[in-house]
Amino acid sequence: MAETSHLDTFARDHLPPREQWPELLFDLPELQLPDRLNCAAELLDRWVEQGQGERLCLQGAGGLRWSYADLQARANQIAHVLVDEFGVVPGNRVLLRGANTPQLAACWFAVQKVGAIAVATMPMLRAMELSQVIDKAEVSHALCDARLAEELTLAQAQSPALKTVAHFFSDAADGLEARAAGKPTRFATLDTAADDCALIAFTSGTTGQPKGTMHFHRDVIAITRCWPPHCLRPTRDDVFIGSPPLAFTFGLGGLLLFPMSVGASAVLLEKAGPDALLPAIAHYRASVCFTAPTAYRVMAAQASAHDLSSLRKCVSAGEALPAATRQLWKDSTGIELIDGIGATELLHIFISHDESYARPGATGKPIPGYKACVMDDEGQVLPPGQVGKLAVKGPTGCRYLADERQRDYVKNGWNLTGDAYLLDAEGYFVYQARTDDMIVSGGYNIAGPEVESALLLHPVVAECAVIGVGDAERGQIVKAFVVLHPGHAADEGQVRVLQDFVKATIAPYKYPRAIEFRASLPRTESGKLQRFRLRSA
Repeated sequence: MAETSHLDTFARDHLPPREQWPELLFDLPELQLPDRLNCAAELLDRWVEQGQGERLCLQGAGGLRWSYADLQARANQIAHVLVDEFGVVPGNRVLLRGANTPQLAACWFAVQKVGAIAVATMPMLRAMELSQVIDKAEVSHALCDARLAEELTLAQAQSPALKTVAHFFSDAADGLEARAAGKPTRFATLDTAADDCALIAFTSGTTGQPKGTMHFHRDVIAITRCWPPHCLRPTRDDVFIGSPPLAFTFGLGGLLLFPMSVGASAVLLEKAGPDALLPAIAHYRASVCFTAPTAYRVMAAQASAHDLSSLRKCVSAGEALPAATRQLWKDSTGIELIDGIGATELLHIFISHDESYARPGATGKPIPGYKACVMDDEGQVLPPGQVGKLAVKGPTGCRYLADERQRDYVKNGWNLTGDAYLLDAEGYFVYQARTDDMIVSGGYNIAGPEVESALLLHPVVAECAVIGVGDAERGQIVKAFVVLHPGHAADEGQVRVLQDFVKATIAPYKYPRAIEFRASLPRTESGKLQRFRLRSA
């Protein structure tokens, strides 16, 4: 590893041992990156330095339009606030909390410029979930949308590591905008090592305990040089739009890193459900769309009511793409979906295709820079046609923050994603199922045990079990089997009470959309819950 620029060495000190890292591949010429690299300099500063600062970069609500120079100036001012007023030093972790807006993007780049580590969090997370992230990453500073302050304030009370919180979209005298207004619009981006940690992206494990995935400045640039040029093929005139939050690496790549890597622009929507996304595509004349299969299925039925003539590329990821959804979208728009599978642990998409090689039901082939195979339980590569564990390696890979689950994800240099696949006779990877208890619903990863823990906090619940069940619209939905304490009604009113309780306890998207009341749950003689019997019921 190159000499670090981090004065706070927490990230390097908590990397997994090198023997537990996956094998990293840098076979492509474009992956031969220098030892000193800051992703903000590569993705933002260089356009201004090349005289292209006036190119449109980001658009937002209320007709907001920022050029590359505008974004750089705002990121530079926030960087001065972080360093001059808050004392942030290279290597500190800075939590980011907000919906998709240009201001959140400016905060992300400010964190990179000062050499700190961005820890972006989903807007819907509750205090309990935020506290887990803060404590695990030892987050010391936070930049938070004032409209989302309540849960972070509650989390801060439980997490003494978090010392400083600044709110943006605030009229307060100590709000981020007021602090930044008088700061210089120039800031010398820190000369970081390419393998200094740039971000820690959190993903829920099947136990509901979050795992922090550590990614370097080199990784951020590497993903812009693999999938986009070979599968998406964007141009500098493209206008990107989509639904995934920037706190998801799917959204960070698709709505910020990828467009900026080619000098294109992006529209950042605070609310991007199907009903909002379609008119936004028409209004902004967007040409590249990123969202989950669930959204494409809903939008297909409404597409004819909107002018989508500007749209030329549509990317589906976050969950398996059903062949029927692919066909619905093509019938409605004439556009072939580009499917892909990625993972927070590998930062972005590693198996995909372009439009000319799309096949119904198949995810695609490993993208340039990556290798993949299907393995059995003993780690042996399986021949085509047999279902096994998906194994991947490339220029990015899993490095969990101080987590024993590193041993489970990386085996013999391969990243084991937790997905069951088969390889067909023509070399296409075809998704079968998840190999763990993770529920993938509407593009969101949901850990069943975490939902169980939330339900068990309600006084009427004696026992519960949560599984994922198939759903035509969302891929899967969360279903809970609940045993009530005596004297409580097992009716629709109780269903709504428990659903609302879960929504108020953990992120609302994790709530059980189906609840079935049972007198008891299937268990072994030793008392272990038999989830397979619930799945087969």
